[in-house]
Amino acid sequence: MKVVNYFVRMFLLLFVLIIAKSSTDIRDVAVENNNTNKTINLTTMAMKVEENEEIQKYTAINTYTGDLTGYAYNCPLCGGKLGCLPSYNIMDGTTKYTDVKYGEVNIVASSSNLPCGSIVSFYSDRVGDGRIVAIVLDRGVRGNSLDLLTPSEEYASKYIGRSKITYDVLRSGWE
Repeated sequence: MKVVNYFVRMFLLLFVLIIAKSSTDIRDVAVENNNTNKTINLTTMAMKVEENEEIQKYTAINTYTGDLTGYAYNCPLCGGKLGCLPSYNIMDGTTKYTDVKYGEVNIVASSSNLPCGSIVSFYSDRVGDGRIVAIVLDRGVRGNSLDLLTPSEEYASKYIGRSKITYDVLRSGWE
């Protein structure tokens, strides 16, 4: 019986030591875990994608220099309709167009050098503060010049006049 007691005690002691050692290993593993798997934050990724799309949206395809002038729907030689989108009503004084990708943009006339639906951006203190974004929906100018649609001929001559601008083409045609 003494021998059995001795073996039982030894077995229990050995069992306790093994458990104590293995629980120490588990703690060490938990502390020293260098797992490289990372949780993906989908909101952060979506924001980064949107940021990249915004940067790409305003990246220039080409850059041109030309004159900026203004005109109104009822100017001499104007028929009150847009050369690229005749069904779009501008006879009520509308000077903006809502583009699917760029939102509300100004309307400009250009030569056929820029396809209809092209998006351009430029800076002009005469037009407004910051970047002006416009869509080519009309024709009637030559070369690299742009003619900005305004509410009236008086407004065009008083505020826009004629000035040199450098503009970026952000989209060529409707794409």
